[in-house]
Amino acid sequence: SCVCPLCDDCAGHEGHPCVDLDQGLDQTRVQLQEWLTALKNRQPQVSEALSQVRDILQQLTNQRAAIEEDIQSGFEDLHKQLDVRKSVLLMELEVTHELKHKVLQAQMESLAGCGGDMSALGAQVEEALAGEASVASLGLEQELGQRLEQTLGLVVRSDPEENDQLDLVLETDALRKSIHNLGTIVTTSAVASQSEAMGAGLEQCIVGHPASVTIVTRDKSGGACKNGNAILSAEVFTPDGSIVDGEILDHKNGTYEFVYTVPKEGDFSLALRLYDHHIKGSPFKLTVNKPSEAERRGKSPGQKKKGSKRASSALGTPRRKHQNPIEDDLIFRTGTKGRNKGEFTNLQGVASANDRILIADSNNQCVQIFSTSGEFQSRFGVRGRSPGQMQRPTGVAVHPSGDIIIADYDNKWVSIFSSDGKYKAKLGSGRLMGPKGVAVDQNGHVIVVDNKSCTVFIFQISGKLVSKFGSRGTGDKQFAGPHFAAVNKNNEIIVTDFHNHSVKVFTLEGELVLKFGSNGEGNGQFNAPTGVSVDQNGNIIVADWGNSRIQVFDGSGSFLSYINTSADPLYGPQGLALTSEGHVVVADSGNHCFKVYRYLQ
Repeated sequence: SCVCPLCDDCAGHEGHPCVDLDQGLDQTRVQLQEWLTALKNRQPQVSEALSQVRDILQQLTNQRAAIEEDIQSGFEDLHKQLDVRKSVLLMELEVTHELKHKVLQAQMESLAGCGGDMSALGAQVEEALAGEASVASLGLEQELGQRLEQTLGLVVRSDPEENDQLDLVLETDALRKSIHNLGTIVTTSAVASQSEAMGAGLEQCIVGHPASVTIVTRDKSGGACKNGNAILSAEVFTPDGSIVDGEILDHKNGTYEFVYTVPKEGDFSLALRLYDHHIKGSPFKLTVNKPSEAERRGKSPGQKKKGSKRASSALGTPRRKHQNPIEDDLIFRTGTKGRNKGEFTNLQGVASANDRILIADSNNQCVQIFSTSGEFQSRFGVRGRSPGQMQRPTGVAVHPSGDIIIADYDNKWVSIFSSDGKYKAKLGSGRLMGPKGVAVDQNGHVIVVDNKSCTVFIFQISGKLVSKFGSRGTGDKQFAGPHFAAVNKNNEIIVTDFHNHSVKVFTLEGELVLKFGSNGEGNGQFNAPTGVSVDQNGNIIVADWGNSRIQVFDGSGSFLSYINTSADPLYGPQGLALTSEGHVVVADSGNHCFKVYRYLQ
């Protein structure tokens, strides 16, 4: 029977309203099923987006709390300093007044005494003169005459021996202006989904030649951002991991430039992230080609013409000095690419103390700790932008107290953890722009190499700034992307100057003591030096990143030898340290492991 509401009798023929309705119902149900499937497929994306926004909102709240704490502590410190200065000025006023008062009071008492004596003597003389002159009074009058002569002969200092000046010079105008402009809340409205990159270095570059990419940040509506300070990260990596760090320049107008150099040819990926999210089109496919003959001929005279890539063992070693015998071998390597215990993703800084090896595992946002024989012991670190969390740990050092000091490049501060990984404090917040390496001097001060601002900062462990030196440039006292630091027995700071292809030694006051190295592949030359350490004889050990080798120099910068890495060649070494046994431990970033070499001092 027909159930068609349009007729009482259904013939079921083509074109009948009942048949059209059935077909419409079927099509509608099919469409609804397709939409339901699409809806279910979209739900995980929405859930993931919700989770990301919730995380960002939580980080925003945490960051607000952290900045509020920084503002409170910063202004409390200023109040304390003002109170101290106030006390100093009041004390200085009291001391100055007391000294002047003492001089004037003594002079006043002296003059009063002298005046009293004169009055008494004058009265005696007047009394004698009022009497009759006689033989009997002659002796007294002669005595009074002598006393008058003596008194008149006295030198009386009638001019004041002090003055009454007590003035206060309190130049508050400049201070008030500074206070009025003190502190800035830095943020941008930039979002990764709208931001984009452009430039020749986005798709291809030449081996050994600097390439650049311009990043334009935009807000959620696609409008160009006009201010800087956005948190960008950039990496050039092969399918098996990150190898190139590069340098990000902030033009302070919403645009940024990523400058990098790739040491070998091949197919790479270029990842550009804004607040940890890929910008439009990222990661990009990057082709790195060999330089043409014309480009080779066009190199500057100071550069050595590059041939084929050579393993470390192919590089010649000069005759060793007798007082610095060096005999080096690979003892072991530890690690593979991954996110589990004992695995790494872009390991950077290295430290060794108390029979432990500490590795700053940058892209895993943690520090991993091993025994000096390479056995995993522990790790700590939680990804985030709040105090106690890590965003991009790059440098690690151990304080004499046992505390672990970590440079966090993206969080722009240095974190202090206890020896067992418990967060204690941070320093440098608001001053640092991109800390890369850390070290500790003989005074227990924390040396921070700020890669982004090209400055070396010296802090007390409490966070108080002691001094700073350096600026961006090619001069002897300037840096171009400095990486790591070490401290020698003279308490001098040794800094690797990455893009200037040199190593520089400074006093704590920032005076240049020594500079050595130039760009190239020869003995004593560098292609972007990174890790550095000093042995007990004062020899300087340097990781040569672009040449994938480790070189050894004496304390005056003269080349001594290479560490023999031929058994298992390095690929983009980063941080470097000496173990308690005197072995060299190096972060072999491109191979996702650290290696320990025998090193006889």
